[in-house]
Parts: sequence; C-alpha cells; structure tokens
Amino acid sequence: MATKTASKPGADTEAETIMVSVAGLTRRFDVSKPWLNRVVERLPKRILTAVSDVSFEIPTHSTYALVGESGSGKSTIGKMMVGLLPPSEGRVTVGGVDLSREASAEALDAVRSRIQMVFQDPFASLNPRWKVRNIITEPVAARGGDTEGLAEALLEKVGLSAEDAEKFPHEFSGGQRQRLCIARALSSNPDFIVCDEPTSALDVSVQAQVLNLMSDLKADLGLTFLFISHDLTVVRHMADRIGVLYLGRLVEEADPQTLFATPRHPYTQMLLAAAPKLDGFGREAALPVGEIPDPINPPKGCAFHPRCPFAIDRCRQERPELRDVAGSRTACHRAEELDVL
Repeated sequence: MATKTASKPGADTEAETIMVSVAGLTRRFDVSKPWLNRVVERLPKRILTAVSDVSFEIPTHSTYALVGESGSGKSTIGKMMVGLLPPSEGRVTVGGVDLSREASAEALDAVRSRIQMVFQDPFASLNPRWKVRNIITEPVAARGGDTEGLAEALLEKVGLSAEDAEKFPHEFSGGQRQRLCIARALSSNPDFIVCDEPTSALDVSVQAQVLNLMSDLKADLGLTFLFISHDLTVVRHMADRIGVLYLGRLVEEADPQTLFATPRHPYTQMLLAAAPKLDGFGREAALPVGEIPDPINPPKGCAFHPRCPFAIDRCRQERPELRDVAGSRTACHRAEELDVL
C-alpha cells in the first residue's frame, strides 16, 4: 500500500497508510443516436461527462463520504472504484494495485476479493430465487473457499438469527435485507466497502440501526468505507472526510467539523442551508436556485456559475481548481472573499 506523511497539530509527523487513491478520474458516456440516424438527420455525437477529473484519497480504517444532488456522479464514481465501470481517464488504486492499468491478473484477482459493494436497493441486489445461505456465501464459494457455518456466523454478526439462513429474501423487511447485503459484503473478508446510498430506501428508525451496525463493523473489523449519500445529516456522523460533488466535479473537500462550520463553496453553503435542522422550526431558508446544467453541454468555466449568486466574469470563463483554503480543499475563485454560513 502507498504511504504518505501526515502532520497533526501538536504531534510529530507520522506515516498514514492510504487504502484507496483516486487520481484524475473521468468517465464519459456516448449517448448518441445510432449511426444511421445520425447520418440521415445530420446529427453530431453526444457525449455525456458523468465524472470529470476527480481526485481524492481514503486512509485505511476511515470513511470518506461523497455527497451531492442526484446526477452529480456519485454512483458512477462508486462503480468505477469497484471495477464495475472502466474510467475514461484517470486511475483508481486500491491497496497499491492500479485497477485501471495493466496490473497482473493475479494482483487484480487478489485485490478484487478485498473490495465489496452495498447497493441502494437491498431487494433488487438479492437473488429472489436463492436462499440467504447461498446469497451470503456466494463470494467465497465462487473462489472455492470453505463456506461451512459462514452464513450463520455472519447473520449473527449483523444482528439477525442463524436460522434465517434457510429463508428467502422476500421473507425479510427492508432493514433486514440491507443487513443481508452487509453480511454478503463481509463474507469475503474485505478491506474496502463502497456503500451506495445504503439507507435511502429505509425509514428513519431503520436507517439509524443500519448506520450504527456499519460503525460497529468498521471499529471491530478495521474496514475502510466509501459512503455515498445525498443526506448531509447522515454523512456528518459517519464520515471522517467529506467530498462535495457538483456536475461530476469535486468542488469542496473537508472534515465534517470544518465543512459544516465554515463551508467555503457556494454550492456547499446552498446544500447546508436547505438541509433540515432540529432547531429550524419556523425558519425561512432560501430555496435552491436553478437546476443542474445539462452534462452533455456543461457551462464554460465553473459549472456552478449559472446558479451562483456570487459569480463574476472569471467564474464564467475559467474553471477553478481545488486548492487549500482555511482547512478545506475548495474549487472556487472567491473562496477567501465570501462570507460563510
């Protein structure tokens, strides 16, 4: 695994192990009409850029959260990080192995067994024809491993009964199904798990149970998480570091305390202003302005400038790069000037 030197206030520098490194990650999709239609109608190709030049790192045993509106590219990044989608540009390195380059077949096979994913819809990701025992043990059985007693042990670890191994997915509630998905993800003894909005299909009380379970498993098993969500209240308590995505671009990155106390990017400020607050009864919050631009034809310069009340001519012409601003990384030309919430 790659290492870097990290400094902490009041302490000597120490080596920090990086589990996952994402560098210049970009993904484009060809959404053009078929070739013959384009010839007859004289239409150009249409290319949708879902992710554009995204870079971040996830230290071992930590949780990195990606947040943003629907269509911002969160799930596309998650799929590229587990190998379900190849990147158009850039690279993903997990445990020192570059998934997007010409690594050896043995190295790729070894690292892929250490990566798992928990999907948004627990029922859609479970085979309705299989018993729970077969669903949970499939990742191990596919590699010829020993599955004796594995399903029962994992079911009890995620708060279910060992007797549930003989049931089918339709016999469980939504929260229980997500626990089954977590048990399946744990069966191959992974180091890194991508959680793609794992609680968005659940009610609030069940969400809390699943999130507490994931926190306990992280502490007990030393797991590393990429947590994808649109719920800021969830990531505030789950993440060690938060990245904010807008139109496939990373616009701000900081630890939760810094991000929620002093958001530097206008888009982050807009998201936080619109989020529910326990003490916000009767408050008047400004509604989010405008909609996400067309990713096939994104605006020049800063992608957020059509919706930004602080945009200047430079924002309309020059794309801002992520840079360090008061404890966070921010892609905003006016980050130092703007008043924070």
